[in-house]
Amino acid sequence: MIENIDRDVFVRIQTDLLVVGDSIMTDRHHASNGNYEDDDPQNQIGGIIPAFPLSGWLRHGMEETVQEYGGTACHPGEANANFMKDGVYDRDLNAGYHEKGTCTDDPKEDDGCVVFDLFGGFGGIPGKVMRRPIKFNPVRSSVDYTRGQAEGHYRRLNRNVVSRNREDNREPLRNAEIDAVANLDGCWHLSFREMKPEFIGLLAEGIDFLDAHKTDFMHQLGGARNFGAGVVDCHLINPLYEERELKRVFDRGKGNTNAMDEKNDQWAEEYRPAFVDALEECIEEGP
Repeated sequence: MIENIDRDVFVRIQTDLLVVGDSIMTDRHHASNGNYEDDDPQNQIGGIIPAFPLSGWLRHGMEETVQEYGGTACHPGEANANFMKDGVYDRDLNAGYHEKGTCTDDPKEDDGCVVFDLFGGFGGIPGKVMRRPIKFNPVRSSVDYTRGQAEGHYRRLNRNVVSRNREDNREPLRNAEIDAVANLDGCWHLSFREMKPEFIGLLAEGIDFLDAHKTDFMHQLGGARNFGAGVVDCHLINPLYEERELKRVFDRGKGNTNAMDEKNDQWAEEYRPAFVDALEECIEEGP
């Protein structure tokens, strides 16, 4: 069955506000015409959301899924790393992780656990899934969903930290600027270097976990989570869809075709259960 799944899959992502710690790269120099004001509500600036925060968010959901199925997840950091908090590595190991790379004797020969296999590890060993950045544009007609793009509206926001003393009349003490994307709606393009049924099973279960826990602080995307940013509605778009059907998903004037409905039934009744079973077997067998 895995032979019928393309190496490229897409995750639907919708969020009202996204602020990422890695910042957002904009193409303002193309759109500004020399008169760009970053807080102008009329600006038509697009840009790129880096894959780094997206990857960490996805991995977190996948790790939780592996742990829910009774396995331990490969830790993303080496035991001898200079962590910012004392004892954090040991606490992670007690919470359902194993030391990075201990699931394989030779990373170049053995795949290790499913998380190590997907995301790679030390020694220049690449993971089997490639995570792309999301290119966004405020003009819907300029968004190519088949390339993992999204509609989104960029703004630079100002936050004033003000004095609490009454005589200061809330005079600002300092100003903080943050890059934000609002009303993000599109898809995230993931490419597998090698296809395994447990990979698709873990992706589907991990995305569902993140969607079900989207209001939990630990499972929100990016920074500024105290301010309502990073609450993401997400689901795996049916991997059986063809390119024209993927476009139809985002066409607000069209619904599903009969062929799409049939593929949805086929995915729910045949493909997904088989891939989740493969994931369970993989976790039970261990690395």
